[in-house]
Amino acid sequence: MRYTPNPAPVVNEMLNILGLSSLDDLFSDIDADLKVKGQLRLPPGMGEMELRHHLKKLAAKNVNAEDYPCFLGAGAYDHYIPAALEQLLLRSEFYTAYTPYQPEISQGILQSIFEYQTMICKLTGLDVANASLYDGGSALAEACSLACMSSKGRSKVVISDTVHPEYLQILEAYTLSGRLEVVVVPGRNGCADIEAMAAAIDDQTACAVIQQPNFYGILEDCTALEKAVHAHKALFIMAVEPISLALLKSPAEWGADLAVGEGQPLGISLSFGGPYLGFMAAKKALMRKIPGRIVGQTTDKDGKRSFVLTLQAREQHIRRELATSNICSNEALCALAASIYLALVGEEGLQEVARRCYQLAHYAQGKLEQVGLELKYQQPFFNEFAIKIDDPQEANRRLLENGIIGGYELDGALLLAFTEKHSTADINRLAAVLGGK
Repeated sequence: MRYTPNPAPVVNEMLNILGLSSLDDLFSDIDADLKVKGQLRLPPGMGEMELRHHLKKLAAKNVNAEDYPCFLGAGAYDHYIPAALEQLLLRSEFYTAYTPYQPEISQGILQSIFEYQTMICKLTGLDVANASLYDGGSALAEACSLACMSSKGRSKVVISDTVHPEYLQILEAYTLSGRLEVVVVPGRNGCADIEAMAAAIDDQTACAVIQQPNFYGILEDCTALEKAVHAHKALFIMAVEPISLALLKSPAEWGADLAVGEGQPLGISLSFGGPYLGFMAAKKALMRKIPGRIVGQTTDKDGKRSFVLTLQAREQHIRRELATSNICSNEALCALAASIYLALVGEEGLQEVARRCYQLAHYAQGKLEQVGLELKYQQPFFNEFAIKIDDPQEANRRLLENGIIGGYELDGALLLAFTEKHSTADINRLAAVLGGK
């Protein structure tokens, strides 16, 4: 039996206007291979109580990162989330319309976005930040799209393959618009091949991209690349990990024009992979071109501090075919979570979190080397590194049997991430299992 959510008279009226005789005709352009054949194989219906029990049984099959030490990183990290953050985020005032189209009556939301932007600017060292994007990958793709559209006649994006592979996939999808030509430069020994990237940059290059730390957790030296990019009057884009910025040089210090990244480490739970938060910061000259929204601070007629939606004219809901972006959401709730997290931990607290991640990762390197394992790449790293493992899938299976969530499986290696949630005892267990002891 078919289910059509509209009554038959409404459906028939629509079909008559379109000059069609059936709903099958309406969807005839969809390839037959993509359509469901036959009936959906659904189980019999359940009552509410039965369904609740069923879902609980399914949920119990999941491995909980709260119960198992989790060394899986690769772009999403198991950091501690303060209890106060979750309570504040649950306040009903924040569960309003997803975007404040009426800023004059949304002072609380606007202030939270303004504070978020301010904190992102402080982390990156750049002048302006938006609020915000879907995730780190879309933030990078939007930054590259911005670079191409803001440069006259340039469409070439030079990027290292040491950037997160999912970011590269999203960027490749953006090339379907015809606005971008992506040149992926193979890395060397786990690092970006700066010489090869510099050689690929020419007068048709709109931007060059590097990730810091890169996908393998390795710290890149961006000095030569920045010089090569700006020598050709292109934009230098850095994809960065926000926690690391508490200790490492900021994108502004590296000379970046744009900085993007994944905001999930800033108080957002793993949550099966989303929703997450993409952030973007830029130099002032690019302020009117970055996607998303920018909230500004001003004073009202009584001289009181107030907030306004300063810029939002880049998206399709206003500019339509002249839009520079398809981003029409500000991910306000996730941005708020990041703001609360940064406010709760503070500057010194964030430095301590970053320092502990770094120290635990290097402690783990020592323990793993003691049991006969070695780094895949002998390069400096922050909180993540790859170790040589003949069968990473089997290694992860053994770890899980011992109550440990392992790492990201690479070709002949295991990518392991370390956060402040790990104890030295957790790391000792990890080393013992991987070392076969």
